[in-house]
This record gives sequence, C-alpha cells and structure tokens, in this order.
Amino acid sequence: MNVPISNAGTDGVPTGGTSAENTHADNTAAGVRTGSTPAERTREEHTRSVATPGGGGRSPAPGRGRPRDASRDAALRNAALEVMAEVGYRALTMDAVAARARAGKATIYRRWESKLELVIDTCTQLVRRNIPEPDHGAIDADLREFLSAFAGFLTGPIGKAAQALVGELPHEPELAEAFRESFLLPQRNMLRRIIERSLQRGEIRTDAPIDTVVELAGAALIHRLMLTGEPLDQRFVDRLLNEALLPLLR
Repeated sequence: MNVPISNAGTDGVPTGGTSAENTHADNTAAGVRTGSTPAERTREEHTRSVATPGGGGRSPAPGRGRPRDASRDAALRNAALEVMAEVGYRALTMDAVAARARAGKATIYRRWESKLELVIDTCTQLVRRNIPEPDHGAIDADLREFLSAFAGFLTGPIGKAAQALVGELPHEPELAEAFRESFLLPQRNMLRRIIERSLQRGEIRTDAPIDTVVELAGAALIHRLMLTGEPLDQRFVDRLLNEALLPLLR
C-alpha cells in the first residue's frame, strides 16, 4: 500500500528539498566520488561495505547519527523491486520507492545516489542471496540444483522486474552494462565453474562444448520465462538437463 511521503524519513532526516538538493547534500556529506560510471561506483561501494556491518549499499559517514539499520536496506531494495515490476525501470522514481518503503527520500539517497545505482545494487544483492553455488561432487546433482534455483529465482519477484529491465536495455547503455555485470554474468560464471569442476573429476568428455552448454542453459530459461509464457517448473528443468545439457557434455 502506498502512503504519502512524510517531511522526515524514518532516520529522522528532513526530506523537504528537491531530489537534486538531497542528492548533492548527502553526496557531499558522505564524500561520494562522482567521476566514474554508476556501475563502477556500485562495485567500489560494495567493496568498501564488506567490512561494514550489514553490508551492501553506501557505508555510513563517520559521525552521521546512529548506525544505519541494515533491515532498512533490505526494505528499500524490496520496495524498488516491487515498484519496478509494476511500472518498469523508466517510470521508477525515488519518490515511489520511498512511499512503498515508508521512508524518506534522504534515507534512500544516503545509500544510493541514483535509481540506476539502486537497481544495480538490488539485482546484485538478490542474486547473491538467492542462488547458492552447489558442489555435491556430481554433475547431475549440481546442474539440477543450480537450474532449479535459477528457475525459482526468475519466477519470483525478480522475474517481473527482470522483464521490465530487459525492455529498457537497448535504450539505456549504462543500465545494460550494469545488468549484464550484476545479474547475467554471475550466473554464467557460476554455471561454468560447476561444469569445469565436473571436467576435472572426469565426469564429462574433455572436448565438451562448455560455452555452448552455458549459453543454452541460460537462453532456455529466459526464453521460456519472457517469450513463451509456459511454466518454468521442475519438469522443464529436468527435460532441459536430461535431453539437452547432459548429452552435450557426455
């Protein structure tokens, strides 16, 4: 349920200025570097946040009141995901995210200086949290668990948001680059590692077309999710694995 934005965020920070004013004020206080691309800044901020309790997003500036509540980060990311799934990336606004999360805009801008950085960080955190890397010592079990987890991930809230993002990629170069790096590449790299471990164990043939299998696995799931509208269920996952991927590897 959307609620009006109050004059102060949940952190007790006034939100009466414009988006640009709030952004400038928070960036100045936090010492945010603005000379690089959003994707690069997001990666740098994540690296800095590893040593910060709660992780993710921007590290709080020393002396800026009480420590940041990590639960608010998750609430803001979830709100961004929900709004994006409903209206798409282009219509997504910080006002809408703030209203959905029942927070002030200043609360958001202390963590992300633009909606692009918010979306990138949201995708990165969701992928990291929802798709573990299996290593059971058997290619069948590892691939089945990975594909099932990825299918479940795509059919959840992120699936609708991903569809909304994909439509914008040809028109938003920075978003396209960030989406590939934060959402697509981690999955491809994980799948490649799974297959390469099976190669080291001698489970698959040495000339197996690993690149083709990696491309085919992702393409089949995305195609079914975004184009055919057919169920992305366990039955499909098993058919993809047994009729296409494993025969190519063995």
